[in-house]
Amino acid sequence: VQLQASGGGSVQAGGSLRLSCTASAAQTVYSYNMGWFRQAPQKGREFVAAIDWSGSRTTYANSVKGRFTISRDGTGNTVYLQMGSLISEDTALYYCAAREPMSQGAGTGESEYDYWGQGTKVTVSS
Repeated sequence: VQLQASGGGSVQAGGSLRLSCTASAAQTVYSYNMGWFRQAPQKGREFVAAIDWSGSRTTYANSVKGRFTISRDGTGNTVYLQMGSLISEDTALYYCAAREPMSQGAGTGESEYDYWGQGTKVTVSS
């Protein structure tokens, strides 16, 4: 599965951005559990949000809870990360990832994911 993340950019603190993650043509992730991670400069990659294959179960890092929303479209093949009330600490390279169907676990750990996108950069200026 090849994933394509997009939607990053530069925004002022307090602003919003929506990231998208789509599987490449001829592939689909509608049955996969999906997640977003991020990596700030000189820091390790950290969990941001996860959503199950049906879209009914979501999990968030405490640092983004109440500000970010993960969702997937009607086909289940595109996953979004709506980011609001952005702060400078949200500046990072954001990655989407996919877990095989029927995968166990909460989806908050990097090692739980089988496929990764290339990352999209988000810069928040204060």
